[in-house]
Amino acid sequence: MKERPINHKNVLLLGASLEVLHQESKEWLETISFWSYEAQFFKNLLKQVKTNETRYQQMLQTLDTIYNQLFKFLKKDIVAHEKNLAQLQELTIGFSDTDYRDEHKKLSESMSLLTQDFKELKMTIFDFVKQRTLLDG
Repeated sequence: MKERPINHKNVLLLGASLEVLHQESKEWLETISFWSYEAQFFKNLLKQVKTNETRYQQMLQTLDTIYNQLFKFLKKDIVAHEKNLAQLQELTIGFSDTDYRDEHKKLSESMSLLTQDFKELKMTIFDFVKQRTLLDG
């Protein structure tokens, strides 16, 4: 994966209320859910292209294994993060506002990085399918 870009939105949000952070976490879960649908769509699209090229096989492998696993793990981490928010709101001993915000920052960085990486993979798939369509047409 690439170096993490600075996310100025993240800097602003970490000073926000816990409700705002909770809302962002919910948005992340919705985004991951949509990405899962997109990944399946791209997988089906790639399967329509008849080729044995290594690049094709790598894209399918990336969609099948890497992204689906990343989506699953990140979703699990965000759900756990939301549970930590519930503990924080109940003033559970052993978990602080600072801990929650630090965890939120790490998740935000992971989401930002995954967003960029997945966008690049989608562009690669679009280019590949477009090229194959032009060659076959």
